[in-house]
Amino acid sequence: MDGIPTPLRCFSEQHSAEMFVDDGVETVTSREQKNVERIIEETIDVYKQMHSLPQPTLLREQHYQYLKKGLRHLSDAYECLDASRPWLCFWILHGLEILEEPIPPAVASDVCQFLGRCQSPTGGFAGGPGQHAHLAPTYAAVNALCIIGTEEAYGVIDREKLLDFLWSLKQPDGSFTMHIGGEVDVRSAYCAVSVASLTNIITPKLFEDTTNWILSCQNWEGGLSGVPGLEAHGGYTFCGTAALVILGNEHMLDLKALLRWVVSRQMRFEGGFQGRCNKLVDGCYSFWQAGLLPLLHRALFKDGELELSRQRWMFDQQALQEYILLCCQNPTGGLLDKPGKSRDFYHTCYCLSGLSIAQHFGNMEHHQEIILGKEENRLAPIHPVYNICPEKVAQALQHFLRLPVPTDLRQPGVSGDTKSSEPDSAYAEPQS
Repeated sequence: MDGIPTPLRCFSEQHSAEMFVDDGVETVTSREQKNVERIIEETIDVYKQMHSLPQPTLLREQHYQYLKKGLRHLSDAYECLDASRPWLCFWILHGLEILEEPIPPAVASDVCQFLGRCQSPTGGFAGGPGQHAHLAPTYAAVNALCIIGTEEAYGVIDREKLLDFLWSLKQPDGSFTMHIGGEVDVRSAYCAVSVASLTNIITPKLFEDTTNWILSCQNWEGGLSGVPGLEAHGGYTFCGTAALVILGNEHMLDLKALLRWVVSRQMRFEGGFQGRCNKLVDGCYSFWQAGLLPLLHRALFKDGELELSRQRWMFDQQALQEYILLCCQNPTGGLLDKPGKSRDFYHTCYCLSGLSIAQHFGNMEHHQEIILGKEENRLAPIHPVYNICPEKVAQALQHFLRLPVPTDLRQPGVSGDTKSSEPDSAYAEPQS
């Protein structure tokens, strides 16, 4: 257990002195922050009253039932996500794999058939059958199919047309639009790089200038913005950094400035992460922000920082586990943004992903665990670049690397034997 301190350390009397101070200038932001801290303090007080020896518990069975039901039945509240149905598949399947719950073969096959209907005749996946292809659901669909990991699942992906689709979105400056005629931001670059690397369709010119475009999104704060010149944001920062890891160019970032920015996003009182400066804590950033730390750990070690810890990531892993387990669980299953918010599959996925990051350190060769509470709270580790389990990443790469890279008509003479440049470690633990 690596010497875990007393549970609820973050909510001790000493810690409560670190609650937000507005320097005597009250603003809308400071009022909202104080209100969130008050709600969280009340949540913790109720928990303490109900448990004489508080040991936060993962409501594993409730989350399993919530996710399992979602694969077959959704309420009409999800009608607004009709253009995000592959995302629902990914969020639910990934939640189940982190909980180490098997997916019945019949259900897996049904998901494969549904995602096949979401695949556009011109390549890429849409948010639903008959819709236009879009990079976001393409990423979600490829990840979902890799989680299933069967020959049927892999066979759904039309790699040749997927490559054509990516080229149709490529811009002269190296960026990508989210869909034909759509917006450009760092999400699109990450989605394109991720699916291309997993399915082994990276060609020599496909991501030419993409690295430089992503680097231009790192701003004075240290994090990355959606497009050059805007505010740093946790989701965009993860996407840009992870894309550069896949491309092997993460060392080109200002790593120290990025580290300073992301560790400053962990909230001192709440223990969870905010997405931007002066914003509220949100459970989904348990992955988008904490997931950056394994990538930075690896990048800094490769850059010569040999004094890095061999036991912990560079954030308070226990504090994040406390926030998720005590403040983000719906008693009937599912996880949420913060106390008082509703559960949903998005927050369930990314809260569980962040909890997994906080529990596991290292890679498959050198692995340490920091589990808050009972051993039953332990989740499966995830690959921090792709956000699916490491063995599913390895299995997909093994499958697709046996296949030739599709012939790229934009590059006459390409032989089709290029290999993908996937990250060389499931975790960013420095090797001795």
